[in-house]
Amino acid sequence: MNRVLKIAMDVHSSNYTLCAMEPVVGAEDRVFANIQVPPDYKNVLQFIENLKKKLGLTDTYSVECGYEAGCLGYSLYHQLTNAGVKCVILAPSTMLAPQGKRVKTDARDANMIAQCLCYGGYLAVHVPTDKDDSVKEYLRMRDDHKLALKKIKQQINAFCLYHGFFYDGNKWTIKHWS
Repeated sequence: MNRVLKIAMDVHSSNYTLCAMEPVVGAEDRVFANIQVPPDYKNVLQFIENLKKKLGLTDTYSVECGYEAGCLGYSLYHQLTNAGVKCVILAPSTMLAPQGKRVKTDARDANMIAQCLCYGGYLAVHVPTDKDDSVKEYLRMRDDHKLALKKIKQQINAFCLYHGFFYDGNKWTIKHWS
């Protein structure tokens, strides 16, 4: 039987709160650790290694990490997957959350993320490929150039009006240029 250890991360620019949990159906989930570390993926890798040693984990355990999408983007995801760790980014709007008044602490958030990971109470965010990034950069560049062209045309029109040149027809046609 392949057992799964879920490592949830509540990530911020100043720290990561890590929660290691093993789902147990019909009983209370096993929380092995809930700690805060400086924001570096190497600390996450060290946490996983220390946990494996402490628990004596074998190859029958698979480790999966996850964190809530936010301002840190995809860098942590790429660092962990490049290190061979399975990772997922959870869409915050799809995560199952407790009802009622919410008390927000990093430890509770990490625990909630771990439960979502354990029981599938989330949808994963699409992580862009290199091709997706290339297309995004091209579209941004194109939009920037279109905005620059629009601004320059407005400046030319203002310059012409200031010097008494007025054209009554459609602007930026061959007649207008003449």
